[in-house]
Amino acid sequence: CGMGTVTLEMHFMADLVVACDACGGARFKPHVLEIRHRGRTIGEVLAMTIDDAHDFFVDQPRIRARLAALRAVGLGYLTLGQPATTLSGGEAQRLKLASFVDEGEGEGAARRLLIFDEPTTGLHLSDVARLVEVLHRIVARGATVVVVEHNVDFIAAADHVVDLGPDGGDRGGEIVAEGAPLALARIDAD
Repeated sequence: CGMGTVTLEMHFMADLVVACDACGGARFKPHVLEIRHRGRTIGEVLAMTIDDAHDFFVDQPRIRARLAALRAVGLGYLTLGQPATTLSGGEAQRLKLASFVDEGEGEGAARRLLIFDEPTTGLHLSDVARLVEVLHRIVARGATVVVVEHNVDFIAAADHVVDLGPDGGDRGGEIVAEGAPLALARIDAD
């Protein structure tokens, strides 16, 4: 029990992952699964998406606030029990960002530098807009946010853009343009 699966080493072939005999893939021993909260076992709760769990824990303000932070950065589709090792790079960055969402005011926020590498990868346009809102709230508290990004909608919402190029690799790394997004758009139009 624990992961709900057992990995069988198959010499000369890919390892085989099968459900654990002790728990049947439920990740917990039967006596633990007898305990229920609002009719759900811990296994069923961990199988919920963050969006579903936000609704399920309506009577638990502390849990709900944490789930709201995860939803705010576009992670509502993940399940509560999803192993961190299965997250994409963008998901892992947004998970870390969620820890700063409800941090509140304080002198620590003003001295914080956050750096992200393409956090919008795989996000729907509406989730990109939510992510931009979250970053703006963090900046409003006094933090500095630096993002490497290619998403045009995200770049348009930035305070300041530094465009590196003209290409990647050996032909990159030079400042091609820098300034406010609107000013850079006017340069392209000329």
